[in-house]
Amino acid sequence: MNRARLTGFIVALILFVVDQAVKGYVVGTLGLDVPGESLTVLPIFDLRFVQNVGVSLGMLRAESDAMRWALVALTAVIAGGVAWWMTRENNRVDLIALGLVLGGALGNILDRVRLGYVVDYADLHFGDWQPFLVFNVADAAITIGVLILLARALFVREKPAPRESLNA
Repeated sequence: MNRARLTGFIVALILFVVDQAVKGYVVGTLGLDVPGESLTVLPIFDLRFVQNVGVSLGMLRAESDAMRWALVALTAVIAGGVAWWMTRENNRVDLIALGLVLGGALGNILDRVRLGYVVDYADLHFGDWQPFLVFNVADAAITIGVLILLARALFVREKPAPRESLNA
């Protein structure tokens, strides 16, 4: 395995560990384990415990065990696809972005398997205006990874490999 690929998988592992550690700290050490319970950290940021039974933006809510396991299967297939992509990708920036997506997906999958929901806690707000739903480290990493991949796909053109001269 080349160094760039290894870096991507290390990013995924670190992100997974950090995500689970922060969730453990919020729910365990801080004791925010009752839905809606919160702790103000800054005037614009609260730690607020949310049991997220859906996926992005509350879509695809898993209201039953069958739906929960279907979401686990769906996200596991996506995570597997990302891991497969990482074994074929050579670009270091793309591998880091994919590592963010993979680590975040695995963190949220573990929550859903263990608890039946994803632990969300980060509540950024400006007065009554909330630009985001309550989220977690994994969600932020997935979003950042996807944005990097999209930006690179849309705006970055890789230089073609130099062609050998016919006169050589």
